Amino acid sequence: MIAHLNKNYIKTRPLKALTRLISYAFFEGRPATTKGRWINSLVLSLLNGISYSKREFKPVKQPIFILGIGRSGTTILGLVLSMHQEVGYLNEPKAIWHIIHKKEDVIGSYSQGEGFYRLTSEDADYETCRRAKQLFGAYLSSTFSHRLVDKYPELIFRVDFVQKLFPDARFIFLIRNGWDTCQSIAAWSEHHGIQNSGETHDWWGINNRKWELLVEQLVYTDTDMNEFASEVSSFNRHLDRAVVEWVVTMREGLRVLETTSDCVYTVCFEELTSKPDEVLPKLCEFCDLQLDTTFLEYARNTLHPIPPREQFDIHHSVAPIFHDTMARLGYNT
Repeated sequence: MIAHLNKNYIKTRPLKALTRLISYAFFEGRPATTKGRWINSLVLSLLNGISYSKREFKPVKQPIFILGIGRSGTTILGLVLSMHQEVGYLNEPKAIWHIIHKKEDVIGSYSQGEGFYRLTSEDADYETCRRAKQLFGAYLSSTFSHRLVDKYPELIFRVDFVQKLFPDARFIFLIRNGWDTCQSIAAWSEHHGIQNSGETHDWWGINNRKWELLVEQLVYTDTDMNEFASEVSSFNRHLDRAVVEWVVTMREGLRVLETTSDCVYTVCFEELTSKPDEVLPKLCEFCDLQLDTTFLEYARNTLHPIPPREQFDIHHSVAPIFHDTMARLGYNT
């Protein structure tokens, strides 16, 4: 499905469908495991030209970033927000972020050089800030949008970096039951992983690049996990790896909430899908978005509760910290 468009989306606001196509074709890029990666050289060339342009684009005010972990509902939340009349929505625009900072690519979609999960305010020098404002400003100008929504879950590890780029940014931390999220990750990787020119491209990056960086940079450096990091590094089962990614990501989100709570809003996936009329008005208020009846109606027609999946066997080394994280998020285990 191109740009996640369907008949209901197009019918609800046809111009929004055009905005999504512009986003998909010229700004987001095609990551590993997706088709049409031939276009990346064109997209990166365009974005690089924009980053050096002297033209002044629309200012980026109060951009909104959806954080968390993939397969937790971040895409559906982004699509719902994209229907808001003020919003231009980018679905994991990693091509843009690659131009902004060359070492942010943990998947390996655009670079096989150094990659870092964590970026801090110290990584956002003047030129980095300028590129970010140029690229996202050009996007807003191209789509005639007033507000930016960027869904890029891994930015949960880069909140300080993003705040340096955009001091007035708003962050949405989306949480979902770990049992469901981890099984969704495992199923995605099993079904969408491919072999390409002798390389394995799946959820864990090109030839395990993402997994290896995750273990090295997040697990070994976590005081609660480093004691069993060497055992974790040998995990091969998608489910076991998914548990590790879910744990480090959710714990990072909890840390961000403790230190940056004034600009971070937590949304529970289960509540979002079962009570959109309660969740979305509060979210709009936090993001300083006016209530939009068409947007709310689209959300009602799009969001539906998903039956929970059955629990599964968790590797003994990570089971205690998984259950502890579930409890800290408010889930019964």
